[in-house]
Amino acid sequence: MTTTDIGTDDEASVTIRCQDNSSVGVRFCDRFSFDEDSVHYAVELQAPGLAARVNEVVAWIWDSDLVPFLEELAADYRGWDGEWSWQTNDRDLAVSAAFRSGGHVGLTWTLRPWPKAAGGWSTSVTTWLEAGEQMASLAADVRHFLAGEPR
Repeated sequence: MTTTDIGTDDEASVTIRCQDNSSVGVRFCDRFSFDEDSVHYAVELQAPGLAARVNEVVAWIWDSDLVPFLEELAADYRGWDGEWSWQTNDRDLAVSAAFRSGGHVGLTWTLRPWPKAAGGWSTSVTTWLEAGEQMASLAADVRHFLAGEPR
């Protein structure tokens, strides 16, 4: 399940909660932009015993971003074999998707700041959503968040 939130500081965010365990989630927040070519935002992962954040994920306007990947998953609601994956150019955010029987999609969100630096770290959580409506809603929410449009 996804929610589009307006926080106390009027800052838009998108939260994705796992339908199997609502304490597992992903949050997109703190969107900003320096120019017309990119959007910067933070991604937070939450699970029991885990809280992780990458402060500056970059979505480039000229590059394939997360939204088309999510829209393609939503359009293929009948399922697929294997795993689909996407990552940012900097590889600090990656998403892989697996389909399971019953019409559910497992999205594994991986944060990996400083992927080339010594002593870097990575962590992942998996959120399960319904393949059709919930995936389409997630894609629309992320599109509006990245575009800076109210939802």
